[in-house]
Amino acid sequence: MLKKVLRIGLGVSVVASTLLAAPEKTKLKIGFIALTDCAPLVIAKEKGFFEAEGLDVHVAKEGGGWPGIQQKVISGEYDFSHALAGMPIAATLGINGDAHLQALLSLDFNGNAITYGNNIIKEMEKYGLDKTARPVSAQSLKKYIDAKHEKEGSNYQPLNFGMVHPVSTHNYELRYWMAASGIKPDEDTTIKPFPPPTMPSNLIAGNIEGYCVGEPWNSRIVLKGAGSALVTNYDIWNNNPEKVLQARADFVQKNPETTKAVMRAVIKAQMWLDESWENREEAIKYLAQNNYVKAPVDVLRKSMSGTFLYNKGVDSANPMFNVFANYYASYPFYSHGMWFITQMYRWGQLDKAVNMKEVIEKVYRPDLFSQVAKEVGYALPPSAWKKDGVDEYNKFLDGKVWDPNKAVDYIFDFKVQSSLVSKEELKKVNQWSVQTAQPAYECQYGPAGCADPKYVTKK
Repeated sequence: MLKKVLRIGLGVSVVASTLLAAPEKTKLKIGFIALTDCAPLVIAKEKGFFEAEGLDVHVAKEGGGWPGIQQKVISGEYDFSHALAGMPIAATLGINGDAHLQALLSLDFNGNAITYGNNIIKEMEKYGLDKTARPVSAQSLKKYIDAKHEKEGSNYQPLNFGMVHPVSTHNYELRYWMAASGIKPDEDTTIKPFPPPTMPSNLIAGNIEGYCVGEPWNSRIVLKGAGSALVTNYDIWNNNPEKVLQARADFVQKNPETTKAVMRAVIKAQMWLDESWENREEAIKYLAQNNYVKAPVDVLRKSMSGTFLYNKGVDSANPMFNVFANYYASYPFYSHGMWFITQMYRWGQLDKAVNMKEVIEKVYRPDLFSQVAKEVGYALPPSAWKKDGVDEYNKFLDGKVWDPNKAVDYIFDFKVQSSLVSKEELKKVNQWSVQTAQPAYECQYGPAGCADPKYVTKK
C-alpha cells in the first residue's frame, strides 16, 4: 500500500506544474542538528522527495546547537528547520528569540533518553537503584540527594546535569522524571544546556553527572562503558512529541506552495522510514555520513533498528524508540503543543498569563497539515485535540492524565512546580473548552516504529 501511495505521490510531484501550484521559492536551506531524528529531512533529500517536488534543498548541519538553529530561522538564513517542539511556541511568546514561528508538522515521537555516568550510578545503587528495571524511577537519586543535603547542610552543592535547550523536551523530561520522585530540580540540581554532540565529552570530563539527549549521544556513553541509559522518554511518556518542522509565519504566508511542497516531501520521507526495518537500515547508512550525524553505523543501529541500549552488552527490544509516521506521529496535535506551554509555566519560564489555546492555534498548523496529508495519502486523526495518559500506548510514568480542558489545573496538580503565575491569574484568561477525541493505535505505514505487527493496517 505504502509503495503505491509513494509512487502516486511522486507522480503527482513530477507533474506539479500542471496539477499543483508551483512553489514560489525553489532553492531552499533547511537547518538540522546531528541527531537521528533529523532522518526525515535527510531521507527527503537523499531519496529524492524534495527533488520530485521541484525543490533544490540544501540540508545544512548546524554547529551552534539549538540556539544557532533558532537564530538562523528567525534571521531568514534557514527557510525551515528541524526544531524542538517547544521552540516555535517559546519564540512566539518572546522567551526564546522574538518572532512568530510555526510548527508545520511533527517530525517524530520519542527518541530521547536520560543517561547517567558510572559515578552517580554507583551512589544511586547504594540507595536501591536497579538499572535493569523498566522503567527506572528517580527514587534512588532522591535518597542520595537527601543524604547529601544532610551531610553538607548549608554548604550543599547541587548535582549538575545536562540537557539541550531550556525549552526542549529534554529539559522537561529530565525535570518530570526527577520531580515524580520528589526531587526539586531548581534546588537539588543545576540543569545546564549543551549542544547534543558535546554531551558525552562533558560527562566524561566530569562537568555533569548525567544528561537527557537524543540519539546517538546516549549510546555513545553506554558503548564506552562510561554510564547507562536509565530511562527513555518513551518510558516517561509513551509516544510523546519530540521534534517539529518549523518556519517563520511570514515565510509560510508569503510562500504557501513552497511550504506545502516541503511538507509533502518530508511526510513521504516519514512514511518511507516506517515502511520497513530494511528502510531503516538504509537510513542509518545515510545518517552515518559526515555531513549528517557522523556516527558509526553500529551506534546508530542501537536505536534506529527497533532496539535500545540501556546497558552495555544488553540490547533491549524497543520498536517505538523512533516513530516517524505511524500512530499519527507526523501530525501536529494542538494538545501536544499546549503541553509544552504548561511546562513553561510549571518551571517558571513564563511570567505572564496567556490564553494557551489562542497561542497554540497561532503556532501549530494541523489545518495546513490536513490539506497536505490528503495529497500524499497520510491518514488524519479524528481531532487536533486529544488526551494523553489514558491509552495503552500513551501513558505517563506517574500515571497522570494530560487533558487540555484542564490545562491550568494540570500545572498545579504537581507537588513539585515553581510557577511564577498564579492559578487564579491563569484561570481568568483560559475560559475555553475543546472537543477531544482519541485516535486508535494504528500503524498505517509499516512495521518500523510499531508496537506490534498486529497493529499494522496497511494493505
